[in-house]
Amino acid sequence: MSYWRLYYHLVWATKERLPLITSEREAKLYPYIIAKADSLGCIIHAIGGIEDHIHVVVSIPPKLAIADFVKNIKGSSAHFLNQHSSSTNKFVWQEGYGVFSLGSKQLQQAVDYAKNQKTHHLQGTAIASLETDKPN
Repeated sequence: MSYWRLYYHLVWATKERLPLITSEREAKLYPYIIAKADSLGCIIHAIGGIEDHIHVVVSIPPKLAIADFVKNIKGSSAHFLNQHSSSTNKFVWQEGYGVFSLGSKQLQQAVDYAKNQKTHHLQGTAIASLETDKPN
């Protein structure tokens, strides 16, 4: 077994930034992502978001490419939500994602930021560079 400590802050959005993450969907989405990540050998430190995007702070083992992790989580979670939601709106993630690597000293700050997304967006304290899946 290898020893590793890798931390990433991932961000991705719903298709066309539509407000598809309702409270009903959020209640199913976050536990699903945690369970799926666990099955891939990854550790979710925090998830948070608003209606049109999410932030995931995660440790991904070096045997798994970040792109493969994101593809797996996005694809399977959209399928899961479409199968287990009473909404008539189809759930779709936008292509692409943002990824930021973190050091262990930055981990708690990223966790707090992800968990408090709703507050950051309500108070206007969201960090612009962390709120997009496309470079500025």
